[in-house]
Amino acid sequence: MSARLAVTKLVKRFGGLTATDDLTFSVEPGESVGLIGPNGAGKTTVFSQVMGEHRQTSGTIHLGDEEISKLTTAARIRRGVSRTYQVPRPFPEISVAENIRVGLMPDNVWQMITRGPDPDRELELAEAVGFSASDLTRTPAELSMGDLRKLEMARTMATAPSVMLLDEVFAGLTLGEIAMISDLVQKMRAQGMTFLIVSHDLKALEPLIDRAIAIDRGAMIANGSYADVIADAAVRTSYLGAA
Repeated sequence: MSARLAVTKLVKRFGGLTATDDLTFSVEPGESVGLIGPNGAGKTTVFSQVMGEHRQTSGTIHLGDEEISKLTTAARIRRGVSRTYQVPRPFPEISVAENIRVGLMPDNVWQMITRGPDPDRELELAEAVGFSASDLTRTPAELSMGDLRKLEMARTMATAPSVMLLDEVFAGLTLGEIAMISDLVQKMRAQGMTFLIVSHDLKALEPLIDRAIAIDRGAMIANGSYADVIADAAVRTSYLGAA
């Protein structure tokens, strides 16, 4: 069986800065992998390349058996990969329900015209991340950071991905919200969803992943079980600041 997501010899340069340095890893179907590293290690740049928001300087990206390295972001989403953002990016002028609706919109214009909104599905996605029916009419300006992150999750889920890239999804959440999002991720894993998760909250991350990949300066420095990666000397030096 092919890996659900695979990057091979991924290099990204911004002028003289190498943000991703010959990075190779894969995530198997149904697996949940943590991508960890210090600030500036290149984690979010990896996500941006997988989604086609930044084109790699060299290397390839595969989703299943298909190379997606040259596809547009929209085409990659249609293939089944989607992401959240470290800084939430809602449409500020529209409601929670309408933000979720954007992710539910079909690609076909005729379907968009004839199908119309699906309030039941919008509510289902909203409730899955902890919103109530009364929250659907609120705008992003009325939401806390925790609620904005929940809206990011709902919008990502609305595209029906097979691979979800979660970028600092726990940042700004209360302990209760972290528990709720963690429970949601576990339920989606049980249904076969594949995850690649960036998080500085290692306590929240550990129970959600099968293994961890640590990178520094865009290059892999460790790959294995969470316990082994955290104990690795190179990881302790670069990420935890300990020799």
